[in-house]
Amino acid sequence: MVDKERVKGKAEQFKGKVEQAVGKATGSEETQAHGEVDEAKGGIREKVADLKDEVKAALEESKS
Repeated sequence: MVDKERVKGKAEQFKGKVEQAVGKATGSEETQAHGEVDEAKGGIREKVADLKDEVKAALEESKS
């Protein structure tokens, strides 16, 4: 499940970068801003996946 979150995060970041480029090319500040938000959301999704992995590893370690 965590790997799916990472993939979704990377996809969202990529979508955001593309949207920013389109916004710059067309002069649309709104599209650029949406791209920045999508890129940030993707980064957050990846960080959450990392944290889930760390918690899971710590729990498994504490059981040993």
